[in-house]
Amino acid sequence: MVAINFHYPSRPLQPAIRDFTLDVAPGETVALVGPSGAGKSTVFQLLLRFYDPASGHIELDGVSTRQLTLHDLRERIGIVPQDAVIFSTSALENIRYGKPGATDEEVHAAARAAFADEFIRALPEGYNTFLGERGVRLSGGQRQRVAIARAMLKNPPLLLLDEATSALDAESERMVQAALESAMRDRTTLVIAHRLATVQQADRIVVLDHGRMVEQGTHDQLMAAGGTYARLAALQFMD
Repeated sequence: MVAINFHYPSRPLQPAIRDFTLDVAPGETVALVGPSGAGKSTVFQLLLRFYDPASGHIELDGVSTRQLTLHDLRERIGIVPQDAVIFSTSALENIRYGKPGATDEEVHAAARAAFADEFIRALPEGYNTFLGERGVRLSGGQRQRVAIARAMLKNPPLLLLDEATSALDAESERMVQAALESAMRDRTTLVIAHRLATVQQADRIVVLDHGRMVEQGTHDQLMAAGGTYARLAALQFMD
């Protein structure tokens, strides 16, 4: 990534990302943290080419994302959003959406890796159970594990986790966190998190504020530095 600058078309005078440069090594887990409006989600939108930067460019495996077709770019990226998308079809087909040609056994293996197999088999018709509009038959944690299984089945080199545990209760969060750790193994991962407790083990934490990178390092390094991250952590861990 080469010094990105970006304004949303609706806010041409307000930079969303300013002089932002980030190199991520293969297999590294990097967390993006910072206050609301800091630019975390914008980084993901630029990676996925929902928008292109005004200046600078983004590379994936050494190739500018502008040189890739949108299909080829997005084939290399898996995403687990805060609010998992569940389609009005069976559990099996919801997971198979990540890799349409996958066999049933490949779907089952992805579900096992995402800690979803057990609850899916307990549904009235197992993997053939219709999940209802937006997954109304599932809990929040179950929907997230279906989304994680879908991403694992796709098996992309780059995984984006966008607040993937923020809307869950403590018990569901533990299960989803275990599934995420399974999904992140041996894979390059970018994580957006407001809850700093979920990213303390990241290889590197990047702190954004008003579209700029203001700090980066491990949890311990950033706590010792006493800057923006340490202030955010103090507020959260006191609650």
